[in-house]
Amino acid sequence: MEQQTILFAFLLTLIAGLSTGIGSLIAFMAKRTNTNFLSLALGLSAGVMIYVSFMEMIPQSVEALSANFGEKKGMLYLILGFFGGIALIALIDFLVPESRNPHEMHRVEEMKDHSRLKQTGIIAAITIAIHNFPEGIATFMSALTTMEVAIPITAAIAIHNIPEGIAVAVPIYHATGSRKKAFWLSFASGLAEPVGALIAYLFLLPFWNPVLNAIILAAVSGVMIYISLDELLPSAEKYGKHHLSIIGLVAGMVIMALSLYMFI
Repeated sequence: MEQQTILFAFLLTLIAGLSTGIGSLIAFMAKRTNTNFLSLALGLSAGVMIYVSFMEMIPQSVEALSANFGEKKGMLYLILGFFGGIALIALIDFLVPESRNPHEMHRVEEMKDHSRLKQTGIIAAITIAIHNFPEGIATFMSALTTMEVAIPITAAIAIHNIPEGIAVAVPIYHATGSRKKAFWLSFASGLAEPVGALIAYLFLLPFWNPVLNAIILAAVSGVMIYISLDELLPSAEKYGKHHLSIIGLVAGMVIMALSLYMFI
């Protein structure tokens, strides 16, 4: 694995993670949440993730695993990797109490409602960090495959992290009364993504081979499908109109399809 590729993968993961800071800035600068924009953007992110998972990453995984283990056993390993990724992110969601879940929707206008959110800022920041950790692994590992896959995935996760930044900044502001502290804790919570990338680098990269790469592709696909169906699309529905989220979903698939087509 070339050093330049690894450094670029870290850079993409850092960009995706720190986009939570953009969300916290929006929370402080905007008077109201632009729900139509967020609905469209979240739908677009889901479209990118779903399309690249089923049309690019899973086929690559099937091809590599079948070449090494045969068609039937290769498909079994794909299934185990895919649902293993889903199990990992679902377990994290299960362990986080719903009342403290950073993926529960919050809006900028809630900044004015001091009775809505009582949880402490520290717990909110830790919770968002826990959620971002496997996303950091997913972003980093996808960036080690091909750039035409890595860059759209990074953009999709970065967009997905913006409303998370809002969701973290709002309760932290209520808990501390400080906009500065709310911003920096929200910003810092996004660092869990590059930390996840570092863990992947230290514990997975030394054993890197085509089989491990294929299994990780399957697992990352599972993580992204779960994020899309459990977080992005439901959030898009709650933030805005149904048709806007669907338009975003289709647009994300089209963008990803054209991106992959141009690199054939």
